[in-house]
Amino acid sequence: MKKLITLSIVCMIAAATSVFAAPQPQKIAVVDIQKVVAASSQVKALKSSQEAKNKELTAFIKKAQADVNKQTDANKKKSLAAQYEKQLASKREAYAKEYASKLKAADSNITAQIGKKATEMGYTMVLPKSAVIYGGDDITATILQVIK
Repeated sequence: MKKLITLSIVCMIAAATSVFAAPQPQKIAVVDIQKVVAASSQVKALKSSQEAKNKELTAFIKKAQADVNKQTDANKKKSLAAQYEKQLASKREAYAKEYASKLKAADSNITAQIGKKATEMGYTMVLPKSAVIYGGDDITATILQVIK
């Protein structure tokens, strides 16, 4: 019983000490996220890939329209148009899913790199520059060197 009371008192003292301890100062950084994203090679590759896929879809639509216009039978025209619409919808959906997953991966990568570099530099918090009115060390230039 004495051990339990002694342990309780020690725990209370430890808890009280932590309440009155001085808080650690926060070192806050800000980053211009738009600049970082625009400079990212991963995002640039994703954009060029998306442009290529858009060109593929445009070519597919032109080919489909030409094929449908060649048909003289109205029923065959409708059937062929419906078939191409299904193919187009499935291609768009597949491209959108692929784009979303690659965009998510790029976002995760950029976020991880910012966090890693900020931690190396001793920062405890990083905020988007657009959300901060005043204060914080701007580390955008350093992050841009890391991201490229």
